[in-house]
Amino acid sequence: MTSSSGGADDAPDLVCQLDSVQGMVDALSSVRWKRHQDAVVELSEHGIVLIVEETGCLQAKVYLKRELFLVYEYAAEGRPRFGLSLGLFVDCLNTFSAPGHAPVIEIRYPGPDMQLLLKSVDSPDACIYAEIRTRIPDTISWDYHFEPTGNVPVSFTVRSAVLKEAIDDLEWPGSSIQILLQPDPPSVTFRAEGHGDLQIEFPYYANADLLIAFQCDHHVSYRYKYKFLRATTSNIPSSVIKDNRGSKVTIGRGGMLKIQHLVSVAKQGVHHPYSDSAGLQQPSRIAYIEFFVKPEEDEGPINDS
Repeated sequence: MTSSSGGADDAPDLVCQLDSVQGMVDALSSVRWKRHQDAVVELSEHGIVLIVEETGCLQAKVYLKRELFLVYEYAAEGRPRFGLSLGLFVDCLNTFSAPGHAPVIEIRYPGPDMQLLLKSVDSPDACIYAEIRTRIPDTISWDYHFEPTGNVPVSFTVRSAVLKEAIDDLEWPGSSIQILLQPDPPSVTFRAEGHGDLQIEFPYYANADLLIAFQCDHHVSYRYKYKFLRATTSNIPSSVIKDNRGSKVTIGRGGMLKIQHLVSVAKQGVHHPYSDSAGLQQPSRIAYIEFFVKPEEDEGPINDS
């Protein structure tokens, strides 16, 4: 089923141009944890948000702010939403990228026949384009209100590569991962139980290169399904690992887990001409990736107040 907003002869809701296809692919691939992955796309004057989720327990969002684009022309009323295949979207973007060539592509919605249109705009000798059929989303993404636990947010920042390695090392089929934070001495512990017991501890003051920041004023402990936790790091782009970036982990009220990654969407060695109406310097060209994981229901908090 195709999306129902607008018409073929109407002005498009959105026309935007991007000069870093690989950066876009990296950002979108980071939330693709299975082969056939559907996504919901929401458009606004502030940018594009892509949402994927799994069984009401795992949700991921990719925030592509308007500052990431060379051109961002938004003409819709409200915030149009449509569904599409994430895998197909990534595959189409990859067709525009070739070794040694970083094209400028234009994304237009809606395009002909209510489809999402992608085309190259800097190739004078060829016209390359792709059309992706959109549809009305099957479900409405689950809503949540992420609230801090107590007066001090419970959070820590760890090197993305270290977080991925720790989660990979704790794998047991069908297992759960317990995440514990304690304020004195300040530390974070990941614990898995299967045929044995394995835990990885990050003491805050012992190695600042691993645990970059720590905030916690009471003991907190929750369990999360391993398959959902692994999805938050399984496709971290190599560029994030190479840049030695950090990922922020926050535990909210009720045990809701939020994991945030930062992915560069900048074209290397090229000045980005985008500026706002006041002529202010452009913000950093970073895509924000957020994962939300619900805790296991049978696990109670420890001093979660």
